[in-house]
Amino acid sequence: MKSNTQNAKIEAITEKTLVLGIDVGSETHYARAFDYRGIEYSKKPFKFSNTEAGFVTFKEWILDLKERHEKDKVVPGMEPTGHYWFNLGKFLQDNEMKPVLVNPHHVKKQKNSTTIILLKMTVRIRKL
Repeated sequence: MKSNTQNAKIEAITEKTLVLGIDVGSETHYARAFDYRGIEYSKKPFKFSNTEAGFVTFKEWILDLKERHEKDKVVPGMEPTGHYWFNLGKFLQDNEMKPVLVNPHHVKKQKNSTTIILLKMTVRIRKL
């Protein structure tokens, strides 16, 4: 039986949720956008730099996707690679997006498939 906390986390991902999968790098990050079922909205990865200017560009991309696809919530997920994700994580939190950190050991096994990584992240979010 699931606890109330688990149920709340499962219910947090709805059809109005924009799910982001972010590949964190030292200088450059890449993001893809999906709906709650794993259907991709981004035609190709969105590339942005690990700088304040890059984060602002990323936020503009997110806001555009939210508007075009009528989403009211964003759940960004990323693999915590070294310390490179710290600034991005802080930026997301400061902009009312709670990042979900995905276990690197789970991601490593499926590194060749962005969709599988995103689906694992979504499942992880739902199980949390």
